[in-house]
Amino acid sequence: MTDYAPGSPEFVADPYPVFERLRRESPVFFHEPSDQWVITRYADVNALLRDRRLGRTYLHVATHEEFGRPAPAESLAPFWDLNNAGMLDMEPPDHTRLRRLVSKAFTPRMVEDLRPRIRALAEGLVRGLVERGGGDLVAEVAEPLPVTVIAEMLGVPEGDRHLLRPWSADICGMYQLNPSEEIQHAAVRASIEFSDYLRDLSRARRTDPSDDLISALCQVEGLTEDELIGTCVLLLNAGHEATVNATGNSWWALFRNPGELERLRADHGLIGTAVEELLRYDTPLPLFERWVLEDIEVGGVAIPRGAEVALQFASACRDPEVFADPNVLDLSRTPNPHLAFSAGIHFCLGAPLARVELAESFRAILDLAPKLSLAAEPEWKPGFVLRGLRALHVEA
Repeated sequence: MTDYAPGSPEFVADPYPVFERLRRESPVFFHEPSDQWVITRYADVNALLRDRRLGRTYLHVATHEEFGRPAPAESLAPFWDLNNAGMLDMEPPDHTRLRRLVSKAFTPRMVEDLRPRIRALAEGLVRGLVERGGGDLVAEVAEPLPVTVIAEMLGVPEGDRHLLRPWSADICGMYQLNPSEEIQHAAVRASIEFSDYLRDLSRARRTDPSDDLISALCQVEGLTEDELIGTCVLLLNAGHEATVNATGNSWWALFRNPGELERLRADHGLIGTAVEELLRYDTPLPLFERWVLEDIEVGGVAIPRGAEVALQFASACRDPEVFADPNVLDLSRTPNPHLAFSAGIHFCLGAPLARVELAESFRAILDLAPKLSLAAEPEWKPGFVLRGLRALHVEA
């Protein structure tokens, strides 16, 4: 399907017309440039997220050679060692063990206890934006809020927090389809630097614990140092990368739908459903990958063991079989079973935190910058796996 081009700026800017046609005409097809089977319908995506014949990794059942896949280059080992030590790319029983250990910090009750701090941070950032008369909503509000929250949870000293966002951005570059050599080298460098930093910090907390997540993880029996480091990096990357993009994408969607923006300004009680609808409408993580561990059939199409599937969340979230008028932004939409947080055993651990961060940043902007307006049409960052704006310049 030549018009499915996840590396194309035009596709990244508006993939939805292509997905609409694919759901109708070719809901399951092989995309040779990415060597992936592309799945576009909600029912198929939702089912495969829960199907244990697929996995985020295959290394728990086979070697690279046995699975017919080349081993990663030795030069990329620092990235892959770090990535594979995090639960996102683990399968049971390791995934189950790690998720159980970390999930206690992300229960709805624990996250709700963080709301006052998140609200104060959001209000401070928005006040600064207003005092300056506007600026880049992404860089000045969307980015610092979740980075600060996760850094405080982990216990990263305030003077070191400026290091986190660049490390995270470089590491996340590797999750794009076919990353360039420059992106790969940056990811390896960031993996080494971030791992070394966390190794030193965790060893310091092991002997002199504080009231933070790294100190708590240091006390967990059975958690290796590599798993602790991989978990912390994953929490930072997953805990803010998508939230940053979700904030920018959401406000760009609201500016393009002024009637819905006015509804929200008039009724802040819509914030809860608005967050869910904006995550559905322009999801910040539009594509998620799985390896096929056993032969499967999807929509009458046979997909063999060893293949990789690209589950199209962005397409699934606009499927008219599930969402009435899917291309319409409706901030009161309910029910709203979107897949922005995935599903199954890899359902986003940080979903409660992301929801609170988005709700509080929206509330702060609506309260403190009620006349926020667009100053310039934004550009999308390259890459489709993590989809977000380079910047969103506003006047306040």
